[in-house]
Amino acid sequence: MAQLLLLHLIAAALAPWLAKVLRTKAFPVLALAPAISFGWLVSVSNDVRAGNLPTQRISWVPGLGLDLDFRVTTLSWVLGLLVTGVGALVLLYCTWYFTDRDPTLWRFTSVFTAFAGAMLGLVLTDNFLVLYVFWELTTVFSYLLIGHNPASSTNRRAAMQALIVTTFGGLAMLIGIITLGVHHTYSISGLLADPPPLDALTVAAVVLLLVGALSKSALVPFHFWLPGAMAAPTPVSAYLHAAAMVKAGIYLVALLAPVFAGAPAWHALTVGLGLFTMLVGGWRALRQHDIKLLLAYGTVSQLGFIVAIAGLGTKASALSALALVIAHALFKSTLFLTVGVIDKCAGTRDLRELSGVGRRLLPVAVPATLAGLSMAGIVPLAGFVSKESALESLWEDVHTSAPLPAPWSWLAIIGVVAGSALTVAYTARFLWGAFATKPGVAPTRVKAAHPGFVLAPLLLGVASLLLGLLAPLESPWLLPYAVGFPVGGEPQPLALWHGVTAPLLLSLVSVAVGLVLFAQRDLVARVQSGVPAVVDGERGFARTLRWVDRGAVETTAVTQRGSLPIYLAGILIVFVALPGVAAVTQGTFPQVRLWDNPGQAVVGVVVVAAAVLVLVTRRRLTAVMLVGATGYGVSLLFILHGAPDLAITQMLVETVSLVVFVLALRRLPTKFTRHPHSPSRTWRIVLGAAVGASVGAIALVASGGRTAEPVSAGFPTEAYAFGHGKNIVNVTLVDIRAWDTLGEVSVLVAAATGIASLIFVRTRNTRLSRATSKSLPSSSPGRGTWLHGGRTMRTEKRSVIFEVVTRLVFHIMLAASLFLLFSGHNQPGGGFAGGLVAGLALVVRYLAGGRYELDEAAPFDAGLLVGLGLLVAVGSALAPLAFGGTILETTAVDFTLPPWGEVHLVTSLVFDIGVYLIVVGMMLDIVRSLGTGIDRQIAVEAEGADASGDQEEAVRS
Repeated sequence: MAQLLLLHLIAAALAPWLAKVLRTKAFPVLALAPAISFGWLVSVSNDVRAGNLPTQRISWVPGLGLDLDFRVTTLSWVLGLLVTGVGALVLLYCTWYFTDRDPTLWRFTSVFTAFAGAMLGLVLTDNFLVLYVFWELTTVFSYLLIGHNPASSTNRRAAMQALIVTTFGGLAMLIGIITLGVHHTYSISGLLADPPPLDALTVAAVVLLLVGALSKSALVPFHFWLPGAMAAPTPVSAYLHAAAMVKAGIYLVALLAPVFAGAPAWHALTVGLGLFTMLVGGWRALRQHDIKLLLAYGTVSQLGFIVAIAGLGTKASALSALALVIAHALFKSTLFLTVGVIDKCAGTRDLRELSGVGRRLLPVAVPATLAGLSMAGIVPLAGFVSKESALESLWEDVHTSAPLPAPWSWLAIIGVVAGSALTVAYTARFLWGAFATKPGVAPTRVKAAHPGFVLAPLLLGVASLLLGLLAPLESPWLLPYAVGFPVGGEPQPLALWHGVTAPLLLSLVSVAVGLVLFAQRDLVARVQSGVPAVVDGERGFARTLRWVDRGAVETTAVTQRGSLPIYLAGILIVFVALPGVAAVTQGTFPQVRLWDNPGQAVVGVVVVAAAVLVLVTRRRLTAVMLVGATGYGVSLLFILHGAPDLAITQMLVETVSLVVFVLALRRLPTKFTRHPHSPSRTWRIVLGAAVGASVGAIALVASGGRTAEPVSAGFPTEAYAFGHGKNIVNVTLVDIRAWDTLGEVSVLVAAATGIASLIFVRTRNTRLSRATSKSLPSSSPGRGTWLHGGRTMRTEKRSVIFEVVTRLVFHIMLAASLFLLFSGHNQPGGGFAGGLVAGLALVVRYLAGGRYELDEAAPFDAGLLVGLGLLVAVGSALAPLAFGGTILETTAVDFTLPPWGEVHLVTSLVFDIGVYLIVVGMMLDIVRSLGTGIDRQIAVEAEGADASGDQEEAVRS
């Protein structure tokens, strides 16, 4: 099953390239992905029917209970067949719906295929957390598909509306999932096999899950997003809003119904809201002139009907709910695809302008009529069989008063009959509006449809007829789902004829009333115009957004004053008032030993003194040096505590920080601005002291509040057994906690890019400066120089001693950096420290010889080096998979290499090499941004000043 999802992922990744090469002919190729999945589901049909459910487990994050579990049940098998079968046909249909000139073809093909894979994963997964991941993926992909045309404000508004509503429901569902998972299990099959007791916590979780389901399936009050989503291309409507996405909510209700149908509020939210939605959607459909919008409100009505039956919670209702899901997917996708053909061939979807289309588009009129009759519940179509089965389940409930009391069952039957009458009326309105010849309306000019264009609606429409005729053969495949319900007797099999029964008579009544409503459509229209909108979800949604926007503006006006000190003070005051005060008043302070030896006390005094002097000095360079003194003091404390690895890293980081500060200071005033003493300054001093005291108190309380053995206690053993190294710090970074390091080096890459982009917006300083005759000043000697790039500097700015020292130590520093890299697994060092030393070597070359010398030493793009380092790190992390290992697994290699003798290498060294390259590239990027970039700015300003002086001199002359 995971292979099927991978197939969809690969197809989605290749789709842009296929669309570029094949244009619309890429759609039949992409249709192979859902078609293959459909074939696999067909191949396991007998196993599913016999109860030998196919399962698959891929361990992902076992500590969080997050495994890729897949399981094909009867319910997921039915939904999977619909998702893949209809998806393949819709992709084939897109071949003729779109044109080769469509500029968004590459994006649509990829997103649509990815959506099909996400929907398939949603119905196949056996883990609630993974279900939520696929759930949100369908939300994001549907947003992209609805907003297919970003230039259209209608598309953007509809896409945003659908995204906000379904994401809100998804977040509510996530809270419910976590509640169930923490207190019971994240396994879907485990939950169904051993349901938790219906206490308050479980009921709240179930209600939250239903909020997600109802928002996804567009039930009141979330129903308004679905008609708005009709701004999407018609294939999207046919797939997402008829066969796939909106079925996700129904799937969740049907999934939970066997164990939670008796929970408080369950029937109110499913049966009650479902029937109300059925009536609201049907009533609104009767007033639509756009046949696509008519079908959209009809979809809202049908979804409410299906949710009501699926939520009833009996064996009979379970069987009829599955039958309704299948019938609805067939007839509604047929009708939406028909609308697409009419729109492309007739140029309009307004039923007031369409006339005589049925004769000219007979190949789609016939299947559309079959689908319409199925939607109206007319014999012998699939819709009739499923609707009669639903009425039978409600009629059974009247006599048994389980699970609903008899009065509520009668009310449900009346609601279904009334909703079915509206369904018949708007179905007749659709067929009449789309295909009939209307008096007084000029015949619509219709282009002939390509045979392939009508193939998908023809197959789906015929399937509605065949499924109705073969209804007795359908029942055995659906019964395994129904028998899992604890309430109700053995359900009556699906069939075209059960005799003259009450459900049949109720069905005939709904058809008769519906035909009367259609016949009196003018009277119905006048009545509708005089009835106020009882439920206007879109207006309520817009009003809510306005309230949120207004609240945000007013809150921002109060809290965001444009003052950084005020923002920072607010954060720090909250920090002091909450965790700081809690630590002082509620925490337990441990016994404190001030120092282990007098050297620590001396260094501590120096660090404190340097920190205090930073606050009183006026010169920026002095402040930087004092800040550096505090950092070097910390590194000395590391040494005194016996942590040379940390001390080396701290010293190198502090040195790099000093270099960065000094380079930046060239563009800043030499002294800080003197501010007069004021009450606000006093308050800032008090707040700063309070924050420092709070941090110290929290650190003491946290260190003294440990109750369990530290996880690092086992690191010395694991360092050699797991990482094959003796340097615990380095092994921790590249082996034990390599995932953290991989994330941190990714942050370094982002930081390197951010430094360059913040300082130089237009370019990343990839342009190299090489010393040429044009760049050499006239005073520069032609030979006898220690550094080639140094000749470009003015004589008064050069230091022969510095150049000689640089020439001598540069290669030594590079050798030292490589030594730290290769020895770091067993001795102090590592890729990070080695990279900093190599970077500092480049800094020394720059300081001695200027930007030309830096580019002589490193004649390559810093971004390329950073990217290469990240590629090496990620590649080394994934390489073990090719040899049957796990990601970031370390292997030791021992061999003899004359004349060095025994050599001990570990594969994590490659990961460390990637870190080394990233750090060197980052250092190079920093120096080129703050060093050579600023040098260019200064040179340009100097040239401008010289030119200005020459002009003034010329004027005086």
